Amino acid sequence: MSRSRKKPLPTTPITVSIQSLTHDGRGVAHVDGKATFIDEALPGEDVEFVYTEIRKDYAEGKVVNVLKPSPIRTEAPCPHYGVCGGCSFQHVAASAQIAVKQDLLIEQFKRIGKVEIPKLWEPLTGPHWGYRSKARMGVKYVAKKNRVLVGFRERRHQYLAEIDSCQVMHPKVGLKLIALGEMIAELTIREKIPQIEVAIGDTDCVLAVRVLEPPTEADKEKMAAFARQHEITLCLQSKGPDTIEPLNSEDSSMLTYSLPDQDITFKFRPAMFTQVNYEINRKMINRVLDTLNLNRNDTVLDLFCGLGNFTLPIAKYAGKVVGIEGDQPLVDHARENARFNNMSNAEFYTADLSKDISDQPWAQQKFNKIMLDPSRAGASEVLPYFKKWQPELIVYVSCNPSTLARDAGILVNEMGYTLVKAGVMDMFPQTAHVESMAVFRKN
Repeated sequence: MSRSRKKPLPTTPITVSIQSLTHDGRGVAHVDGKATFIDEALPGEDVEFVYTEIRKDYAEGKVVNVLKPSPIRTEAPCPHYGVCGGCSFQHVAASAQIAVKQDLLIEQFKRIGKVEIPKLWEPLTGPHWGYRSKARMGVKYVAKKNRVLVGFRERRHQYLAEIDSCQVMHPKVGLKLIALGEMIAELTIREKIPQIEVAIGDTDCVLAVRVLEPPTEADKEKMAAFARQHEITLCLQSKGPDTIEPLNSEDSSMLTYSLPDQDITFKFRPAMFTQVNYEINRKMINRVLDTLNLNRNDTVLDLFCGLGNFTLPIAKYAGKVVGIEGDQPLVDHARENARFNNMSNAEFYTADLSKDISDQPWAQQKFNKIMLDPSRAGASEVLPYFKKWQPELIVYVSCNPSTLARDAGILVNEMGYTLVKAGVMDMFPQTAHVESMAVFRKN
């Protein structure tokens, strides 16, 4: 029995009017009653597009011609935009991007959470270029071109994009992709390097090179020379993140970032989660602290605490703060950061917050304020425990407005909280990612 072949996609451009945006920044149109999600299309525009995917319930496409442009449309400054999948919003004027994201947040709260936002924070904004301090970049040796590509995957594809620079990456790395690829091309293991973990602190830059085979001594000499020339630290990673070790034994893979307003310094290793945008992170922490309005009578629970990004600033002003994180190495590091900053009123525990935590000793305590910053999946599994803790104030930071809206609906419509305020933060300019914050008060 022969396997049915996929039908070829139509190649004739189709004219549509764009009605709205999806949560990931694609324009929405309807063709023959089917929702169609179109890259680089904006609400109010008339565009010609071609299909890139047709499914039973929806279709996808890309713009080939803009017939009636939106007033916020602009020319993307990056020559690789549209091919490289690292950015998806460069066609939106920088000054308008955060307003689009704010509108999306409002819409998600209404549609998903059935909650109206009573008051909006002024968006937190910062640099639009050169801000990204963390990334996992792909590496690929292309024999036909005798070139090593370094960068991000193509949009909607698994192939590595052929780029020579990245304007959203910190220039320590973003402007050195060609030089990095040329160095790797000279190595005997150039075909055995699939990725590089980029981590940039306040002063240091570490590149952790994943190696499927050990480099030769000659390889190591070439890598060391590159590191000296570009004033970076190169590390080798043979397996998981715990195998990352400096190429030069005299170097360290440890980096730091600081919160000057709180006089706190964090240590972290290359593969550990940290916020990609230090300026917005500092502003975000200040907003959280202002909102929590802490004093020494407060006992605060910080859920999904990571290495203590919010926990330690909270500990500066609260009587006690308990941080919970599912990743044991991050918990160990959070404790180390607390000791490094001479803080004795911050405790950290490991727990999977998507599972039953009722038997955990820390969960038996009372907390009058809660801070949480979950992953994109949100925090719906842990919200039922709030009934036991009965916090008077909840500050929720989110990287996914859809799950924040869902959880806001639970807190407001089922658990007796009032949404006081919400707003967006420009953590990821030039991309459709939306970082947001909401505060809830017990009725």
